[in-house]
Amino acid sequence: MTDTTGAGAFRAAIESGDIPAAVALFRDDVEFLSPVVHRPYRGRDELHTILAAVFTVFEDFRYTHEYGGADGHVLEFEARVGDRGLQGVDILRAGEGGLAQLTVLVRPYSAATLLRERMGALLSG
Repeated sequence: MTDTTGAGAFRAAIESGDIPAAVALFRDDVEFLSPVVHRPYRGRDELHTILAAVFTVFEDFRYTHEYGGADGHVLEFEARVGDRGLQGVDILRAGEGGLAQLTVLVRPYSAATLLRERMGALLSG
C-alpha cells in the first residue's frame, strides 16, 4: 500500500514519542475530533496539547493494523487506561498542504469514560 497521506510519518512519530514531529505533519488549521468531547479542536497548538496529554494517559500503546486510500488512512491501536483495555482508531484525512484532520474513536465505553476523566483533569488544569 502506498502512503500518499503522510500517515506513515505520523505513525513513526507517534511510535517514537516525537509529538512535535507528529504535529508538524498537519496543516496549521488542523481539526481534531475527540472521542469524548463534542466540539472539534482546531489548530496545531491544541493538537499538540492533546497528544501530549494522551501520552501521559495511555499505557502500552501500540498500533496493530492500518488501512489506507488516496485521501485518508486509518491506524488501529490498542492501549490501556488504568486497568481498562482500550481499542481505537486514528483516522487521518489528507488535505492540501498536509494532514487536515485527525479523528480518534475508542471502545469500550468503560475505557472511554476513564479516558475522558483523565484527559479532562489534564486539560482543565
